[in-house]
Amino acid sequence: MSLSKNFQKHFKKNLSQYFPADSKFIIAVSGGVDSVVLVDLFNAINANFSIAHCNFKLRGEESERDENFVKALAVKYSKEIVVKHFDTEKFAVENKISIQVAARELRYNWFAALQIPNYYLVTAHHSNDNIETVLFNFFRGTGVQGLTGISAFDKERKIIRPLLPFKKEALLQYAKDKNLSFVEDSSNALNKYTRNDFRNQIIPLVATHFPQVEENILSNINRMNDVQELYFQAIEKHKNNLIEHKGNEYHIPILKLKKSNPLHTIIWEIIKDFNFTPAQVNEIVKLLDANNGSYVQSASHRIINNRNWLIISPTHTETSHHFTIEKEDKKVAFNKQSVSIEILSIADFKLETLNTVACLDLKNIQFPLLLRKWKQGDYFYPLGMTKKQKLSKFFINQKLSLTQKENVWVIESNKRIVWVVGYRIDNRFKITDTTKEVMKLSV
Repeated sequence: MSLSKNFQKHFKKNLSQYFPADSKFIIAVSGGVDSVVLVDLFNAINANFSIAHCNFKLRGEESERDENFVKALAVKYSKEIVVKHFDTEKFAVENKISIQVAARELRYNWFAALQIPNYYLVTAHHSNDNIETVLFNFFRGTGVQGLTGISAFDKERKIIRPLLPFKKEALLQYAKDKNLSFVEDSSNALNKYTRNDFRNQIIPLVATHFPQVEENILSNINRMNDVQELYFQAIEKHKNNLIEHKGNEYHIPILKLKKSNPLHTIIWEIIKDFNFTPAQVNEIVKLLDANNGSYVQSASHRIINNRNWLIISPTHTETSHHFTIEKEDKKVAFNKQSVSIEILSIADFKLETLNTVACLDLKNIQFPLLLRKWKQGDYFYPLGMTKKQKLSKFFINQKLSLTQKENVWVIESNKRIVWVVGYRIDNRFKITDTTKEVMKLSV
């Protein structure tokens, strides 16, 4: 069966269940053979798609050549295209990360910021990428999840990877048979990056001893996905057997926990959702035999030895408080304060500069809003900035004291922070020239 028919069969059977029939797709296109083939396959199934291209400004004239090629590709298929330029090297230096990690963060942050209703991002990852990912994770050190490879559908970020079942050689053959033009990334031939070492040296070397190495690794990935499913089923049974919910606390009987096996793994799976780190697992094991009142603390929670129980509780009671804000609400009380809500036409709107007031573009807001205490890992795009920043870093820049940080609340819309209350709104929700209605929040 041809790649085209196999692709159509795979897409219909394994992926179409995840999104509505009227969905719009944005295909991330570099100009290489993988993404060019993906565009042609999507065109063949009459999917509603547009094209997105990232110019990372890393390869001089070659980067400009790639951008021009992708623009021409959009014209060929009569599709809309959006192009984004990045200063990748500067971003990598500022954030102390590798060029590869910087490019990935910039790319996915941009895709996440694209405000297109009912769209899904499509990338051209194929089975060889999956093999390299698993090998990379294995040698770097990983748990079960790192050996399951790349997911075909990322529900949270709305990313689809429909080429995962297909090998690179099949994509190359398809491009040859269809006489598709594409561009070559010269950096792929260099062993400058770790993944290229796997692609160009390690896998070919292993293949001299085990000719079926790629097929074997792909089979292992499928088996590890089954293993992961069983693993999570077992963990869930342990959690249900051990954890008792009492208000905003979680109570675990110490004697029962000590009899659980494997103890370290079970403890980790319980505590990881409360901002504890893998390095703290041994501390919590010791806590089982510690004195009454002893505790281990994360950024948001404490685990306390309370006689025969471990109790997981928020460091501050207020952290468990959540309040919803509906469009029709006029005022919502919280933490001995209140937030007032007004919807104004742009004609009636007057810009406020007080920190206690947030003025937002209503068309970008999804209700209900969630008013809650900030937590570790929270991030937003501070007004005036196009890259995300963790709140913990934002607080450092604002020189907030520990007490001030503990009392910061945020308002979020569809899991995106729109306002760090009393400090800064998110750049994605600011008033622009196209704003017609304003939501004004006042504390």
